[in-house]
Amino acid sequence: MKRVVIFASGSGSNAENLIKFFHNNNNVSVIQVLTNNPHAKVLDRCKRLKVSALSFNRIAFSKSNDVLNILKTTNPDLIVLAGFLWKFPEFILNEFPNKVINVHPAVLPKFGGKGMYGMYVHEAVVANNETETGITIHYVNENYDEGAIIFQAKCLVSSTDTAEDVAAKIHELEMEHFPKVVEDLLK
Repeated sequence: MKRVVIFASGSGSNAENLIKFFHNNNNVSVIQVLTNNPHAKVLDRCKRLKVSALSFNRIAFSKSNDVLNILKTTNPDLIVLAGFLWKFPEFILNEFPNKVINVHPAVLPKFGGKGMYGMYVHEAVVANNETETGITIHYVNENYDEGAIIFQAKCLVSSTDTAEDVAAKIHELEMEHFPKVVEDLLK
């Protein structure tokens, strides 16, 4: 059985989608969700879905070995960042080489880097009059959104689309593709 740990910071719709996708899978299981936000809606989703979930603070994540020790104990085959907003510490990445992935709501290298997440990305896409955007699933390295690209999917952006319209299109791409890419990586 392949083990997945998800990191999330907000509502957790991608985390829930992954948990449900692998719920009756005999080969892959989401064993835990970790969040840096003690008020994140992902915690409510995990409670409802009966998946272990813990919150942590910045000291536990990047200044001590607390989160690293949790990961060593759970020994995941893959760590999935699904709307997780903090930069991943290099010392954790070194313990799990090529085992940490992220989904980004744009076609990298466009609209990536520090501060480019969520609606900020979609607003930038609209402001720049882009005709297409999409998602990028990539390995995580020591820099924001610069790890090796695993998968990209695109969608059209019309001249009348708002940032909210773009967000809805991106959400559909994430729901469709993210679980399948995770599953393929674990084969």
